[in-house]
Amino acid sequence: MTGALALTAITDPVVRMPRGVRLHQDRVRGVPVLLGPERVLVLDEIGWAILSELGESSRLSDLTDRLAARFGAPRDEVAGDVREFLDDLQAQRLVDYSDA
Repeated sequence: MTGALALTAITDPVVRMPRGVRLHQDRVRGVPVLLGPERVLVLDEIGWAILSELGESSRLSDLTDRLAARFGAPRDEVAGDVREFLDDLQAQRLVDYSDA
């Protein structure tokens, strides 16, 4: 069961981009974007940083740890920002959550 799970329903979910969704550097506009089926989401630096840390599949806790270390920021603050950003993307079906 992926995609339909709320992030809060799983203690430490695996976060991944579903098939057909990918990061891309738009050379015309000079900005990073998230490409999905029939949509383009222009990313700011924070969005790009979060999504560029996703591997094939990443646990939320691992993603948060990497970002906190990368930016020297408090883990709790990073966790809240990452959770909010990913919840928004999950609602748009641009990321999936799973428990495995």
